[in-house]
Amino acid sequence: MKLATIRVAGQTRAVRVDADRAVELGAADLVEVLRRPDWRATAAAADGPAHPLDGLDYAPLVTTPEKIICVGVNYRKHIEEMGREAPAYPTLFAKYSRALIGAYDEIVLPAGSEAMDYEAELALVIGTEVRNADEDEARAAIAGYSVLNDVTARDWQYRTLQWLQGKTFEATTPLGPWLVTPDEVPATGGEMSCEVDGEVMQRTDLSDILFGPVELVSYISKIITLAPGDVIATGTPGGVGHARKPPRYLAEGTVVTTKIEGLGECRNVCRLEKA
Repeated sequence: MKLATIRVAGQTRAVRVDADRAVELGAADLVEVLRRPDWRATAAAADGPAHPLDGLDYAPLVTTPEKIICVGVNYRKHIEEMGREAPAYPTLFAKYSRALIGAYDEIVLPAGSEAMDYEAELALVIGTEVRNADEDEARAAIAGYSVLNDVTARDWQYRTLQWLQGKTFEATTPLGPWLVTPDEVPATGGEMSCEVDGEVMQRTDLSDILFGPVELVSYISKIITLAPGDVIATGTPGGVGHARKPPRYLAEGTVVTTKIEGLGECRNVCRLEKA
């Protein structure tokens, strides 16, 4: 199944995205759907108002997540290009929901940064509350996967040893267009890429990941209870703009296209923040 959150007449609606239409699920967004104990069955059986696929206005996949937890230095080639050693444990930081935008919304480049960078990422969404999960429980807690770009203000990120301030500027993080349930995700994991103005800047097989989705859910759930609708961004591969010589950052009018095989793509135009 593919599930999404769309905008209709100034409001958001959770939908199931079929081959020829998007069917409303009777909820304002995907978080509300995932909080239902029987969400899989009700989403599959839903027969609410339908919308043509052409011209759908995708909101962020989840508009009101309790938590957005991100993982840094989690792809081997990215670790190498940043001159780091592979970490023994996942490197975690957070975002807030105001950072999220829809799959085709504009990325806002903040006026206070001159080093906005792209980071293609596989995101997973939690579908079942889970705490201290073993491997089987962690796998069962994943509702599905989506596409995310962790657009980062590098000049703010490296002001201190803590990364948060560079990672959660408002309206910078596309998430979507839809959630794909695990039964429809390619068994091989697929390829992930990021294009900047049509040029491929990042490309990797997802097998290059250091800590995989199940391991991350298990690890994070030992720190805090994961709730339906929570997002985990699993890290970016090599090729980021900050590591290039000279660095390549985002600018007014830049088009960022983030793709993951089997999960779709986000395509976002960058716009400078208006005073």
